[in-house]
Amino acid sequence: MGIERILFIAFTALAFGFFFYTIYKLVKQFKFTRSKSIKGDVLERTIITLKVAFGQTKMFKRPVAGILHALVWWGFLVITVGTLEMIIDGLAGTTRFLQFSGKAYAIVTASGEIFGVLVILASFLFLFRRYIIKPKRFTGKEMKPSARLDATAILSMIILLMVSLLGMNQGYLMLHPETYVGYFPIGSLFVNDAGEHLFISNGHLMEKANWWIHIVLVLFFLNYLPYSKHFHVILAVPNVFFTRLEPYAKMDTMESITREIKLMTNPEPVPEGGVVETAPPRFGVKDVEDVSWKTLMDANTCTECGRCTEVCPANITGKQLSPRKLFIDLRARSKDKMPGLIEEGMSFSDNKSLVGDYITTEELWACTACMACIEECPVNIDHVPFIMDMRRNLVMEESSAPPELNNMFSNIENNGAPWQFSASDRMKWTEGMDIPTMAEMVSRGETPEILFWVGCAGAFDDRYKSVTRSFAAILKEAGIKFAVLGTEESCTGDPAKRAGNEYLYQMQAMQNIELLNKYDVKKVVTACPHCFNVMKNEYPDLGGNYEVIHHSVLLEELMAEGKIGIKEDNPLKKTKITYHDSCYIGRGNGIYEAPRNVLKGLQVELKEMEKNRHKGMCCGAGGAQMFKEEEKGHTQVNIKRTEEALETGAEIVASACPFCMTMMTDGVKHHNKEAEMKVLDLAELVAEANGLDR
Repeated sequence: MGIERILFIAFTALAFGFFFYTIYKLVKQFKFTRSKSIKGDVLERTIITLKVAFGQTKMFKRPVAGILHALVWWGFLVITVGTLEMIIDGLAGTTRFLQFSGKAYAIVTASGEIFGVLVILASFLFLFRRYIIKPKRFTGKEMKPSARLDATAILSMIILLMVSLLGMNQGYLMLHPETYVGYFPIGSLFVNDAGEHLFISNGHLMEKANWWIHIVLVLFFLNYLPYSKHFHVILAVPNVFFTRLEPYAKMDTMESITREIKLMTNPEPVPEGGVVETAPPRFGVKDVEDVSWKTLMDANTCTECGRCTEVCPANITGKQLSPRKLFIDLRARSKDKMPGLIEEGMSFSDNKSLVGDYITTEELWACTACMACIEECPVNIDHVPFIMDMRRNLVMEESSAPPELNNMFSNIENNGAPWQFSASDRMKWTEGMDIPTMAEMVSRGETPEILFWVGCAGAFDDRYKSVTRSFAAILKEAGIKFAVLGTEESCTGDPAKRAGNEYLYQMQAMQNIELLNKYDVKKVVTACPHCFNVMKNEYPDLGGNYEVIHHSVLLEELMAEGKIGIKEDNPLKKTKITYHDSCYIGRGNGIYEAPRNVLKGLQVELKEMEKNRHKGMCCGAGGAQMFKEEEKGHTQVNIKRTEEALETGAEIVASACPFCMTMMTDGVKHHNKEAEMKVLDLAELVAEANGLDR
């Protein structure tokens, strides 16, 4: 065994030993996080991983940067085959170990060279973009100078890796001009049939020097990654594989709260000699040990690309919130506290916490829970649940919430609605319409086809009552046998849940589920995306399993089936209308086309806003923002969104959500454009187009 081989074995063993030691230390950190069950089919997860992680599909939402990044990533995957061959050669003393594969080897070597050149070009373009173009999303208070140096170091290493690979191949061609194996389309451009290089004469030195440069850089790169924001090169694949497969808008149900409520409502005596169950861990997230292992993996996978922050409506309008910063802060907190936890256990304290010392409450309360950050993230990081968990701790552990939200909690507890209205007023919207309640229909021995869940806004908001009446009129016109709960209906608990009060949410949800199950409800329709989402996605966790439909979907079906006919003299024909996507039926549940199909059925001229469908901007009311003052910024979210609507030149903004209607209406008023633009719900538009009496 030669000295060179001995040195290589020693160096490789040292490099991999250090790498696995680093990973071992990281894995130990995960032992101090909370468990999280991962649900879903392995095949489905594999498909998502192939599409998002390997196929880079989310990167292509921005074609130029996406193509460049994909070339670098795919280049790495291709070149990894050659790198593994080099390691085998170094350890076993072989030369071109994989050459036995014949034609397959020619494909490997050729693709390695082609991608090597493409990766070099892409890396230089990335450097040009970072230092010359300077995209805004690369800046921010959380972006330290070290982040820029880290990116430069990584790109420089990538360029050197590719150059050394090409140099090694050219040296190989010079030494074996007639007996080489493989196919080298780039190297052959610089080496003639006699093995003479255009610029360099020493083929042996060229091959050996570049071989060592490449392998040393690879092993150094491997060990540098865990200490860099580019750790996503390793973690992106597993992080995407463990993607939450549920709809974006679904929040988990806290089982610890469920147990407490059940014990409170049905206490079980402790058997003689039994042990009283210890208190549950604190609710929500206050510090690093409170996050789940998946959230910590998210933090370590974060590429700091800023795509999440760039689309965040709070950040766009000048608020303190930056979704990227939250995970940078979590990573920093982990670095600061985890060594102490590992050494001393859970009793360790440095008198600091993630919330308060790293992340401010102002940042957390600015979130509209619109899920734009999740939609944009190229490695499927789950920002909103992390924010909601920190809110849960503030509300349920610290009793710290904005005063307006505390008022909202009290209203739900006392009145069954987020506002100070009496439950006895819930049926006032039905005056003159003869709308049956579930209790009335059951007393007659009848069963409705659909339960129309009116919602608090639909029952109490003077403006939105028009939507409720319009939709009820449409249901009647279509011949659908339906009923409402009337005064028995109560808030779904969604505002409380999004504001961090999981306890109040579950109390409301359990009460509603008990009522719905008593009436044996099977099918529910609602015009509120928030009611729709919570009943469809979150009630099942507490035993409420129903077919829940948003009114936009039902309207589409009724129009397609001809149960709602459009009048020939439809007054809305050719009217310019723009549609505002509600976050909770759009990004949250993937309903984009149904509302648009309804509008197309009315034969209007649909004028899309620049940000539409999955790119749609929040109205500013989500995440319980509807019930509190907006955090300070240079403008308000609804005003910014209304500006985009006005730019379309539309006469009407169509909405499909009570909160969106309120926010967009206020935005139109702010711009003094009431005479030029109206805000109407889909149900109002359909009712108007059909001349229905409301």
